[in-house]
Parts: sequence; structure tokens; C-alpha cells
Amino acid sequence: MVTLGLVVAQFNRSVTEEMAETARDAAAERDAEIAATLRVPGAYDSPLAADRLARRDEIDAVAVVGAIVTGDTEHDRVIAQSAADALTQVSLERDTPVTFGVSGPGMSCAEARERIEKGRDAVEAAIDLVEEL
Repeated sequence: MVTLGLVVAQFNRSVTEEMAETARDAAAERDAEIAATLRVPGAYDSPLAADRLARRDEIDAVAVVGAIVTGDTEHDRVIAQSAADALTQVSLERDTPVTFGVSGPGMSCAEARERIEKGRDAVEAAIDLVEEL
């Protein structure tokens, strides 16, 4: 059985909690266990939580979910790129799959709601990587 950690960004919570639910459903359907869930303020904050989960011996992979919506500045793009880069580093440094179920940047709240399946996608990718590696 694959054991996962799940990181859920709380910014845009109405979207991310639904993303987390699709992640939990995907894990159950694939006979995987989500052993720990960490909630962080936003996607930018997810790398530290992912790193802490990836350090645990019982965690085979970490799935991260979040939603980054556009604002009046380029801030959403900075957040998305920073989070993606840092999560990649966590995965490589810990030799543990860390999957990126963060939607955005450059989308509206309505578009974010249309992408709640990114939670499912992140868990399925994590399980696939564990099984393949």
C-alpha cells in the first residue's frame, strides 16, 4: 500500500478543500492511505510542509494542492513559480515524489473552481510515481 502525505493550501479555501476531497477520494480508490495532512496558509508556504512530510519514513510521496488566482499585479505568477521550484527541490533532495496539484496562476476564482480535480490528479501522479520508481 502506498502511504501519502497531503499538503493543502488554505488561501482560496472554498476551492482547496474541495481539491483535498478529490485527493482523498483518489487515494481511497487506488487503495492508498493519506497518513498525514498539513494545512498551510497558501501555496507559497507548501514547500516547507512538503519537506517535513517527505522526511517521514512512512511517507512514500507527498501531494500538494492549492489554487493561485490572479490579482491586480504579477504576484500570482511569482507565487506559482516559487512554489513549483521549491517543491521540485524538495522532491529531488528527499528522493521522494512531491506532486504539484496547484492550479494557476492567471486564473479567476471561477476558473479555479473548475479545476478541483487537480487534487485527484496530484494523488494519482504520486501513486504512479511510487509504483514506477
